[in-house]
Amino acid sequence: MKYAVVLFDGMADYPCPALSGHTPMELAKKPNLDFIASHGKIGLVKTVPDGLKPGSDVANLGVLGYDARVCYTGRSPLEAVSIGVNLLDTDVTLRCNLVTLSDAPNYEDKVMVDYSAGDISTAEAAEIIRSVEEKFGNDIFQFYSGVSYRHCLVWHNGTTDLGSMTPPHDISDKVIGPYLSNSPHARDLIRMMKESYVFLMEHPVNKKRMSEGKRPANSIWLWGEGTKPSLGNFYEMHGLKGTIISAVDLLKGIGGCAGMETPQVPGVTGYLDTNFEGKCQAAIDAFQKGQDFVYVHVEAPDECGHRGEPENKVKAIELIDAKIVGPLMAYLNGTGEDYKIMCLPDHPTPLVTKTHAPDPVPFAMYQKSKDRDNGVTTVTEQTAKDSGVYMPDGMALMQDFLA
Repeated sequence: MKYAVVLFDGMADYPCPALSGHTPMELAKKPNLDFIASHGKIGLVKTVPDGLKPGSDVANLGVLGYDARVCYTGRSPLEAVSIGVNLLDTDVTLRCNLVTLSDAPNYEDKVMVDYSAGDISTAEAAEIIRSVEEKFGNDIFQFYSGVSYRHCLVWHNGTTDLGSMTPPHDISDKVIGPYLSNSPHARDLIRMMKESYVFLMEHPVNKKRMSEGKRPANSIWLWGEGTKPSLGNFYEMHGLKGTIISAVDLLKGIGGCAGMETPQVPGVTGYLDTNFEGKCQAAIDAFQKGQDFVYVHVEAPDECGHRGEPENKVKAIELIDAKIVGPLMAYLNGTGEDYKIMCLPDHPTPLVTKTHAPDPVPFAMYQKSKDRDNGVTTVTEQTAKDSGVYMPDGMALMQDFLA
């Protein structure tokens, strides 16, 4: 038996005025996803436990069958593991975003224009993070470059008692002052954020970007503090050799901590221009090399939700369906073996709020040997709710899928 999960990050949504009161799932042409729903099982699952923030870290851990209430130690440590940082038990890590802030004179009065600095390239970002490390790096603070706007700070002998270090994607188009921590423990972190604006505006990479009409990465933004993670080994838990395929360090970090393979796919970006075909081929390659379980994570719907791009979010769902779900099922059907496939988002990223929500999400799962016409024609937030199937504990979904 082969098991495949395609995770449409942030796909679930609320009715959107820009889409005439529909959700992107309702408007997207997704014949493969709808086939899974109409010939298998659909329902709702609560991936984010009560009391935890609805991030991709917590939600994906839940989908993978881990109890985030027990094993979650923060988002950035998982990303640090993916980058290759060897963390000590006394280290604290933080996500270091490159963002675009407005030009108000006082830092506190600036507006979060873009949490991704205009989708800055990994190569450009690496130059900037190198300069940030030269400016602020020392025996206490060390900066590491990641993918696009997503990077990492390691704080040796640090603390997670930092007050509120707000994710930048939660405050798009808002004045940042009210979201800067006033904890005395965060004083040095806020200082570095403020000072970064002064010298990054003059950075050669940013001057070139601005000359090309692009947004500058004119500030670092620190958040997502955490400590060294400890996850159970996926193979020891389920007896399945697993692979996680993703463009983002967070998912690759989860995979690494869980003892799963995390192949590098060329051309993956986390947005609409990502290498969808490459991700699908990596999944097929993993199965051909003997892996039992493959988890394909696609960031694009989430990014479109954060950016408030209704048409692009619809397009992202359609691209994943056409370029990943369809070809992957075609391969699995061609092997002659029985298989299961499940598709779902980790959490909603509603276009009207541009940030994550903790609502239950729709799922659809299908097993080839149990193909049946169940009368369902499509999977959406509403049809999943109408199914009457509801799992209040996200961990139970993976147990059900692998049963």
